[in-house]
Amino acid sequence: MGIIFSVLFYAASVLFVVALGRRIFKYATTPAPLVIPTTPAPMTWLGVIGRMLREVVFFESLFKGNKWTWLFGWLFHFGMLIVLVEHLRYVSEPVWFWVASIQWLGPYGGMAMFVGLAGLWVRRLVVDRVRYISVLSDHLMLGLMVAIVGSGLVMVYVFPTDIVMVKSFMLGLIKFDWQPLPSDPPVVVHLVLTLVLMIIFPFSKLLHAPGVFFSPTRNMRDNPRERRHTTGWRSDAHPEK
Repeated sequence: MGIIFSVLFYAASVLFVVALGRRIFKYATTPAPLVIPTTPAPMTWLGVIGRMLREVVFFESLFKGNKWTWLFGWLFHFGMLIVLVEHLRYVSEPVWFWVASIQWLGPYGGMAMFVGLAGLWVRRLVVDRVRYISVLSDHLMLGLMVAIVGSGLVMVYVFPTDIVMVKSFMLGLIKFDWQPLPSDPPVVVHLVLTLVLMIIFPFSKLLHAPGVFFSPTRNMRDNPRERRHTTGWRSDAHPEK
C-alpha cells in the first residue's frame, strides 16, 4: 500500500507542478494591450496592490455581487487555508511552532470547508440562473471536494486513524524513504481523492486561484489618459513616456 501510494504521489506531484507551471507561464506571457480594469479602479500601483489584497483576502467583488455566495465561498476558502496550514504538521519534524499553535483550529476549518462547499453546491442546484450555466464538471468538482473534506472529518470523528503512521509515510515521501501507510478505508479514500484533485487541478476551473493575479480587470491601473496603450504588433506603436 505504501509503495503504491508513494509512486502515485510522485507522479501526481510532477504532473501538478509541470501543468500548473505551464498554465501560469501562459497567463504571464499573454498580451493584454487594452486598459480594461473594472471601474472604479486605482490609478497607482500601490492602489492596485491594495485592491488585489482585498480581492484575494476578503473577496470584495463577490461581497458586492451576492452576499450568500460570498459567505459560503469565504467560509470554504478560509477553512481550506486553516486546514492546509494545519496539514503542514505531517511534513515537518519538529513541527513548526506557528503550525502547532493552530492545531486546535483544524477540525473547525474542516467543518467550515464542508459547510461552504455544501452551500455553494446547493446554490448551483436551486438558483435558476446558476443552475442554467452549470455543467456536469461543476457538480463533479464540488462533489470531489466535498468527499475529500468529508473523508477527512470521518478520519477525525468517526474512524480515527494512526496519524503518527500517516506522518511517517509523508516524511518518507519527502526523504525518499518509503514507509507503510495505514490501510483504513477513510485514509485510502481521502488520499485517492486528493491525488485525483491534484491531477485535474491544472485543467479545471480551480485555476482561478493563480489566475486572479493575472486578471487585467484587477491588476491594471486606470491610466488611459496618462499613457497611450497600443497593441505590440502595430508598427506605429509608440506609447508616450
